[in-house]
Amino acid sequence: VQDLDLQKITGFWQEVGVASNQNLALKTPKRLEALFLTWSGDQLTVRAAYSSSGSCDTENIVGSGTDVSGKFVFPGNREIHVIDTDYKHYAILQLTLRWQGKDFRVLKYLTRSLEDEDGPGFWRFRELTTDTGLYLVARHGRCAKLLKEELI
Repeated sequence: VQDLDLQKITGFWQEVGVASNQNLALKTPKRLEALFLTWSGDQLTVRAAYSSSGSCDTENIVGSGTDVSGKFVFPGNREIHVIDTDYKHYAILQLTLRWQGKDFRVLKYLTRSLEDEDGPGFWRFRELTTDTGLYLVARHGRCAKLLKEELI
């Protein structure tokens, strides 16, 4: 993403696909289903909806912008980098977590809609993840729907 338009990236996003070369990243018991992004000053607030053991949890995480367009740093040695987006239909994010001295990277494919999985960004996501190895299409969950209803 050349220059990310932060006002356009805000709003609801549902996770549809995940790719990682780390099996651990795909087998977490706490599965992200959706995000709601808001931008204020130089801070990005992420309200995340998770599915965990059949229940829904939400958490707010506040990150700061960096000198790289589309890259944000969060507490706990976490980064989010917006790799590609058309703002209206899809976004592809790279999440990096530093844990035990290693960087774990996960690519996430997000859509605005609760129904649209194979939209224009899906093939771009597949293209970006062909060398990644492990790949998972997220299960649709009620936590994403609850987050969207709660915030509308």
